[in-house]
Amino acid sequence: MSKSLDIQVPSQGSIWELLRQGPLRVSIIGSGNWGSAVARIIGHNTKRAYFFEPIVRMWVFEEIHKGKKLTDIINTTHINEKYLPGIKLPENVVAEANLIKAVEGAHLVVFVMPHQFIQNTCKQIQGHLSPGCKAISLVKGFDCTGNRINLISEYVKQMLQIECCSMSGANIAEGVAREEFSESTLGFDNLETAQIFQQLFDTPYFRCNAVPDVAGVELCGALKNIVAIGAGFCDGLGYGSNTKAAIIRIGLQEMRKFAGLFYHGVINETFWDSAGVADLITTCFGGRNRRCAAEFVKTKKSWVEIEKHLLNGQKLQGIHTARDVYLFLKAQGKANEFPLFSVIYEIADCDSDPKNIVQVFMHNSPSPILKQGTPVNFPSKL
Repeated sequence: MSKSLDIQVPSQGSIWELLRQGPLRVSIIGSGNWGSAVARIIGHNTKRAYFFEPIVRMWVFEEIHKGKKLTDIINTTHINEKYLPGIKLPENVVAEANLIKAVEGAHLVVFVMPHQFIQNTCKQIQGHLSPGCKAISLVKGFDCTGNRINLISEYVKQMLQIECCSMSGANIAEGVAREEFSESTLGFDNLETAQIFQQLFDTPYFRCNAVPDVAGVELCGALKNIVAIGAGFCDGLGYGSNTKAAIIRIGLQEMRKFAGLFYHGVINETFWDSAGVADLITTCFGGRNRRCAAEFVKTKKSWVEIEKHLLNGQKLQGIHTARDVYLFLKAQGKANEFPLFSVIYEIADCDSDPKNIVQVFMHNSPSPILKQGTPVNFPSKL
């Protein structure tokens, strides 16, 4: 079993010791549609709570949008017109193109960006955070190299020598930004840190549940994108809801198996929270990975063309994760134990027939008969 890196973060005091020094400064690294939706929540919550500094700095990768700098547009109109058009951000959220200025002296750092940019970002901000800084990763992805699963939280811990939580859930950005009721799952190692991050994110319309499982929350956030690619293949082929439901069920099964086989300490409860089954469902019906995969089947265009045509500058995570996971499984000699993950990779990367998404299961032997189940037991409150 691949275990989490035993990363020793120097003791820098609890979050409550930081609070004795004054309000906590919050920085957000990333400003895509999800980053902007999160900034809206954080901006409102920091204004309401005395233990947060009201000004929130959001790092924006500078782009020219309709002849103007994106940072100028955000700071003038308080709308991210490129990635979250039509949604007002609180005026205390300040867009900053200089990464170092955006994070200087931060006590709480929120990472919400494509996972392939995390390492370089961490290198740049080393030495610029407040002592005792805590981080949280909302990044839905990881890297697999040989026999090693590299989680984003581990990169952050290792490179910045700070504590890092994770958060993921059924959170399509536009719905959250419109204040449609939704949930998310916060994975933590330290209860006190979880409590302060819950205060930063939780609202009446965005409920933030917490579980002691940083790795499980991250794994769910990444692996569900692979399953969503498979769901998109089903949509592109015109298959109905029965077929998609089967792919989702098999996908959840492979997600749990992957986590249990290759990562130490993941708990079952995570898969029944928003980060698990709920995020899997919403991504398979409404996410960008599903939409792009359906387009892939219908048009035969390349992934690069589809990403450029449909995503308005955003990145497609599921294809990279599918490739990383398949190569990892192959290195472990386990690819045949994950038929869904494997066939999705083969269709996406190796020109396999999209119809194989279901045919691989139609030719299997029947599933083993379950001879005895596990009773459902809930502790009585009486």
